[in-house]
Amino acid sequence: MRTALVIGTGLIGTSAALALTQRGVTVHLADHDPEQARTAAALGAGTDEAPDGPVDLAIVAAPPALVADVLAGAMGRGAARGYIDVASVKGGPRRELEARGLDLSAYIGTHPMSGREKSGPLAATGDLFEGRPWVLTPTRDTDTEVLNLALELVSHCRAVPVVMDADAHDRAVALVSHMPHLVSSMVAARLEHAEEAAVRLCGQGIRDVTRIAASDPRMWIDILSANPGPVADLLGDVAADLEETVRALRALQSSDDVKRREGSAGIEAVLRRGNAGQVRVPGKHGSAPRVYETVAVLIDDQPGQLANIFADAGRAGVNIEDVRIEHATGQQAGLVQLMVEPRAAAVLTAALKERGWAIRQ
Repeated sequence: MRTALVIGTGLIGTSAALALTQRGVTVHLADHDPEQARTAAALGAGTDEAPDGPVDLAIVAAPPALVADVLAGAMGRGAARGYIDVASVKGGPRRELEARGLDLSAYIGTHPMSGREKSGPLAATGDLFEGRPWVLTPTRDTDTEVLNLALELVSHCRAVPVVMDADAHDRAVALVSHMPHLVSSMVAARLEHAEEAAVRLCGQGIRDVTRIAASDPRMWIDILSANPGPVADLLGDVAADLEETVRALRALQSSDDVKRREGSAGIEAVLRRGNAGQVRVPGKHGSAPRVYETVAVLIDDQPGQLANIFADAGRAGVNIEDVRIEHATGQQAGLVQLMVEPRAAAVLTAALKERGWAIRQ
């Protein structure tokens, strides 16, 4: 691939353009808002000048509802040898293109499973997709050359290609992305009118649960409008679980010992089902989840503290597998949780204590 056209210079389109440009591909940028394309170009994502002729690959980074229109327009003017989209829903756009009678041999639907709460070109980074799955949904009609162009794009972005059926993809993202986003938003909505004293008690748990609720609602309306059925089915299942959980909690309020035992059993059942589901979430680099030991270090909120901890861990020969930070309420301090291999926990703890760090046992 020597040339590409990115149509839509938001977070995903601009990030892909940055990755391609960094790999030596000449990237042309287009957007319904010319100012946004100019912003992406100023960031080094390519040029907002139109290409002289057909490019190797056109990448449509438009909302799901607009994908078919944008693709049809690009195909109609012969903009590229191959065409892909990066929308988060795949079945609907493909069926719309089929209904228009377009030749889809030059097209393949794709979806990079990566993103941020922020949107727009200013939020883009060239490493957004590194190590992340990038779903490809070829059909029997997809030309081999187009599939290879898509795979080359995925390689340039250092993502991991995953081939799936379009409808299977839509059911999967409903489960792992779309439904969780709505649940996160519903939990976050409970905070809107909560008492300030209660909100000030927020810790890492509520931050984890509500993080994705900060995303742009307009973008998510587009996504959910393109995949409502599978998401509604899953939320129906969640609603049934919620009803059972509410009944179990009410039973725990009862003065009847039998009802309290039934309530306790109901709560235990949902918690254990949660345990069973959580262990299936892939771990580091998409591998099977692993159990790490946590070494908790109390730090002041001052420049260089994290760098010093990591440097001391390196001197001790310990690799930090993951890290979390919990900020103290009302204090310029926090708790850094360092996840390490179990056999390394004692070594790291001793080394950090020796260097004067306060370890929480």
